[in-house]
Amino acid sequence: MKTFFSLDLGPRLLPASLALLLAACASAPQPVANPAKDVSHAAAIPQQPEGPSGWTHKPAWGMQRFAVAAANPLAADAGYEMLRAGGSALDAAIAVQLVLTLVEPQSSGIAGGAFLMHWDGQQVTAIDGRETAPAAAGEGLFLKPDGKPMSYTQAVVGGRSVGTPGLMRMLEQAHRKYGALPWARLFKPAIRLSENGFELSARMHQMLVMDPQIKTDPQALAYFFDAKGAPLPVGTLLRNPALAEVLRMVAKGGSEAFMRGPVAADIVRRVRGHASNPGLLSEADMAGYSPKLREPICTDWREYWRVCGFPPPSSGHIAVMQMLGMTAQQNAAQALDASGLPNAAWLNLYAQAANLAFADRAQYVADPDFVAAPAGDWASLLAPDYLRQRALLIGPRSSGVAKAGLPGQLKTAYAPQGAQPEHGTSHISVIDAEGRAVSMTTTIETVFGARIMSDGGTGLRGGFLLNNQLTDFALNPRDASGQPVANRLEPGKRPRSSMAPTLVFDRRDGRLAMTLGSPGGAAIIHYVAKTLVATHDWGLDVQQAIALPNFGAFNGPTLLESDLFPASTAAGLRALGHEVLERDLTSGLQAIMRRPAAPGGGWLGGADPRREGVVRGE
Repeated sequence: MKTFFSLDLGPRLLPASLALLLAACASAPQPVANPAKDVSHAAAIPQQPEGPSGWTHKPAWGMQRFAVAAANPLAADAGYEMLRAGGSALDAAIAVQLVLTLVEPQSSGIAGGAFLMHWDGQQVTAIDGRETAPAAAGEGLFLKPDGKPMSYTQAVVGGRSVGTPGLMRMLEQAHRKYGALPWARLFKPAIRLSENGFELSARMHQMLVMDPQIKTDPQALAYFFDAKGAPLPVGTLLRNPALAEVLRMVAKGGSEAFMRGPVAADIVRRVRGHASNPGLLSEADMAGYSPKLREPICTDWREYWRVCGFPPPSSGHIAVMQMLGMTAQQNAAQALDASGLPNAAWLNLYAQAANLAFADRAQYVADPDFVAAPAGDWASLLAPDYLRQRALLIGPRSSGVAKAGLPGQLKTAYAPQGAQPEHGTSHISVIDAEGRAVSMTTTIETVFGARIMSDGGTGLRGGFLLNNQLTDFALNPRDASGQPVANRLEPGKRPRSSMAPTLVFDRRDGRLAMTLGSPGGAAIIHYVAKTLVATHDWGLDVQQAIALPNFGAFNGPTLLESDLFPASTAAGLRALGHEVLERDLTSGLQAIMRRPAAPGGGWLGGADPRREGVVRGE
């Protein structure tokens, strides 16, 4: 486990009354839509990947031996089944992912990609299963004939946005090294549920109601909707024979059965033959995909934590630790208000740090196989001297839109990327009986991906959804002067991501302290940062931390989760010069944290009340 740097974060924030915070979380109202009153800055505010579907109170789950946290109870059950059978954390994560393809198809699936962080008890490994751009694609893929970029909706719906899926090759590669159960065993729960059926959940139903584009695909229309074109009602027993057959093929033949042959041919046929927006994915792209082993970035933080995250092409860990590093340079003696929520004074500092971090992200972060790190090392963006320099730009009032810094005083040849939507994802956290751990964030990008469903060439009902990951590249690849954007599309390149699968360790004894992550597009960065601060600085357990109201800034207005902060917080931020917008911020945090103070130790799991997730274990 390589440590690139250590952040000296200054004095610890004073904890507020835990009882007050618990009362605040317990009485939190259900989030409701609250459109921005001022949409002049809409381009600087990432759209939420998936809309809200209600608020369900979740307990904290205490476990002694092992635990799995996932976005749907049936998926968590599949992981639990593997752990009880003596499977590893990686085995459980694979079983969870396969079931998520069936029960949460709007978020992730076997035709998507993922970032996997793995702890084997000795070493942290980062495996990159991110999708890649087709060999025939160029930087102008999303430009119209007049040279202007397509709208996001024009770009995303159809084959044009589909990248080469990397998930199955990545999971198979990881299983060869970290699996304990046979590969085919991991497929049994998903195959069983696909054949026998599962009850359509309230969240999936709500996503179908909210998304008009999914109806444009005949395969999806026949699967998700009734004869009149209405979304199937909650509780419908939904069977997916096409997915069951594809999973049987991959269980027997490995990832090659997905990346070559009839399954790959059907994916390519649907991408290239899309009626209104065909793409460029080829069978050669599918056959030639290879996962990447990356060097994780581990950052010493606070008195004794070491936070390990995914390196570029993910921007997640770098942005999270930039924000936490910069805010801790400030002498904020009290972060929480009387009700136990982050107050305006602390949020003022945090939002300014976020704007600075997102300016650097837009300027520098992209696929490291195509773009050099600033000053030759990604560690330059987290160097203590650099963060201290950046923190000097944080003032008592909002400093407005930030510009990228100059780590190492080396100017870049790239233009900053303009704001555009970022979407998608689900997160899986697992700890097995041997203490091994997985933190994996997985995605098909936006809700229902490219709105193309493949049956894998089976001719059966149902199937799996294709990703729209190419729209994570800059839709406009160059600025007005022709200077290229680092995250522009190039053949074989992996798009920048905000996914932030995270493993936390206690430096005093080297033991794993927590595994966590979230869906949420660019807001993933804020959801993970919130959880780290709340568990370490504010003394909360993982469930309390997850349930805290969300907040963030993306180098534009400051966002607060709708109806969960007192009016005085927004007023206080406005008095400090912030433009404040209240929005649904639908995180899907899944975390498992060591609880050394409990009798016998063990683990405490948390799942986001904003989604359907649960924790299973014993």
